[in-house]
Amino acid sequence: MFFKPRILLHLEGAAVFTLCLYFYRATGAHWGFFLLLFLWPDLFMLGYLLSARVGSTSYNLVHTYVFPLALVGFAIFTHKPRFLPFALIWISHIGLDRALGYGLKYPTFFKDTHLQRVN
Repeated sequence: MFFKPRILLHLEGAAVFTLCLYFYRATGAHWGFFLLLFLWPDLFMLGYLLSARVGSTSYNLVHTYVFPLALVGFAIFTHKPRFLPFALIWISHIGLDRALGYGLKYPTFFKDTHLQRVN
C-alpha cells in the first residue's frame, strides 16, 4: 500500500513541508512573515476567472518546485540569504499542497490534477 505512486507523492509532499519548516526556523525569520505569505501562490488561481487554460498555466507556474529552487540557488550563490525565507515559504506551500493531494492542474477543469481528481 505504501508503494503506490499516489501515496509516495503524498509522503514526499509531507516530507518537503516538514523540512521547509525546519530550515525556515533555522533562518531566524519571523513566523508572522511565514503566515502572511504562505498562501500567496494560490492567488494564481484567479487565472481561472479568464479560462481553465489560463488558470491551469498560471497555477502550475507557481506550484512547481523549479522556480523556488532556482531562488534558493540564487540566494546561496549570490550570498543573499534574505531570499531564503521566501523560497522556503514557497516550497513549503507546494509540499503541503502535494501532501493534501492537490497537484498540478490540467487545462480541462480546476479539480483535474496530476495526483487525483479533487472532490
